[in-house]
Amino acid sequence: MAEDQPELPKSLLPYQEWTESALRQVVVWALAYVAKNGGLPGGHHFYISFRTDYPGVELPARVRAQYPHEITIVLQHQFWDLVIDETAGLFRVGLSFSGVPTTITVPFAAITAFADPQVQYGLRFTVPKPEELVASAPSLPQPEVPATPEPAAPEPEASMQPDATPQVVQLDAFRRRPTKKD
Repeated sequence: MAEDQPELPKSLLPYQEWTESALRQVVVWALAYVAKNGGLPGGHHFYISFRTDYPGVELPARVRAQYPHEITIVLQHQFWDLVIDETAGLFRVGLSFSGVPTTITVPFAAITAFADPQVQYGLRFTVPKPEELVASAPSLPQPEVPATPEPAAPEPEASMQPDATPQVVQLDAFRRRPTKKD
């Protein structure tokens, strides 16, 4: 029974962090291999999920608006200019989003999952949310700035204020009606 089992002592060494760091290095090596060899061998392809709100992630605004917290990209046939920057701890890659080519930048620390379905290999990572990153960062003393009163915002005109009751718009008038063919 669970009652009889002694509680394990709490480790004073960060084994979990070390393990996660080592496994992130597997992702770096896999991406570096692909960048060095000009593509993925055989049927290999990568699914990479990452936090879009993580500091240092660079995405087009429309993609970030569509995926405000997390996105999964696929590196298989249509990607280009894969660059690994181990010193900066990130990778850059060219992808198309809705047919629009763009280059994205992803810090390795933002990656939440990595998978290669060809060989059924996958990893999951813990990524702190941005507010947790800010909370754990050392606070710097802020210089005191004298407060200046902000000018009062003008009241919106009555015609600019939203109605209290919702408006229903019928779209039937705008729909194209089928025509009879003779």
